[in-house]
Amino acid sequence: MLISSTNNTEIVNAISNHIKNNAALISIGEHTAIDINGLISDLNKTGIKFIGGLFPKVIHDNSILDKGIVINTLNEIETLFVIENISTKNFSIPKVNFKENQDYSLFTYVDGLTSNISNYLGELYENYGMQTNYFGGGAGSLSLEQKPCVFTNKGIYQDAAVVCIMRMASRIGVRHGWNKVDGPFIVTKAEGNVIKEINWKNPFEVYKTVVEKHSGKTFTNDNFFEIAKGYPFGILKEDAECIVRDPLMVNENNELVCVGELEDNMVVDILNGNEKSLIEAAKTATEDSIKQTTAPRKAILIDCISRILFLEDNFNKELNTITETIKAEFPDVSISGALTLGEISSYGEGFLEFYNKTVVVGMFE
Repeated sequence: MLISSTNNTEIVNAISNHIKNNAALISIGEHTAIDINGLISDLNKTGIKFIGGLFPKVIHDNSILDKGIVINTLNEIETLFVIENISTKNFSIPKVNFKENQDYSLFTYVDGLTSNISNYLGELYENYGMQTNYFGGGAGSLSLEQKPCVFTNKGIYQDAAVVCIMRMASRIGVRHGWNKVDGPFIVTKAEGNVIKEINWKNPFEVYKTVVEKHSGKTFTNDNFFEIAKGYPFGILKEDAECIVRDPLMVNENNELVCVGELEDNMVVDILNGNEKSLIEAAKTATEDSIKQTTAPRKAILIDCISRILFLEDNFNKELNTITETIKAEFPDVSISGALTLGEISSYGEGFLEFYNKTVVVGMFE
């Protein structure tokens, strides 16, 4: 459901009527002119349970909106909680008693501009393992200014994650469509989301040499992201698509600042993509999720904001491909989601990952 009103009373009534006795997943476009603290207070007065996040844009059917509130019903809640202080690694994961022969899905929104997100996801997986599927994304502003962006009944937070575990099945497809230009390279030194050395050399100099040669463009003091949005890194994985890391900027030491962490001695390629490869990947991710499902209640899309920055006007082709593929099989299923700062998913037998520049399609049964 899409809510266009900015009146808190109207918003609360619409959410209450939509979710009935269930909980709400609330995804808000960052330019929506609402009083978020007032909304949280008003929702609490009604007894509605919820988790949510603020995003550069939200998705409703075939529309991409920077203003508006998208509501999804969270059915059959097992537990709902917030994890604070992710950047400090000083937090604990609540225990959950998973029942055998019961499908579970864990949905999480995390501050996409905080550090140690991969550590947070590692802690989730260490505690819950393969007893649940995982799905979610990074909240935050396209300005890349870190501020409170995830919320629950307890308030709105930065450097935090909100989590809901549901007794329901989910079927997930994950693809990105970026292909190798050069590599492999060794990240010989990294600190959090900053690459400090590649092959024992200055990382920007290595990156610049490859990208300028392939693109035919020249980096200047003010065009880094304009070129780099087409040339992410890929962390190599056995028997799976590589995990993409998006370089955002060059710092004062000519080091590369990325969305998401890297570790010393990771092996990476430099990647590139085009409209065709990205849209084909989105279609494949959708088909992967559809193949596994029989009676979905809803489809939720987590798509990277940097894909729309790369595809620009052609991003509508990607979204249309996803929605048309779903509707061809399940014409009555609702479709919504968010354009995120990083994507979160478990996929197949793989470990829980934090992705960049990737499409994650979830069918929830």
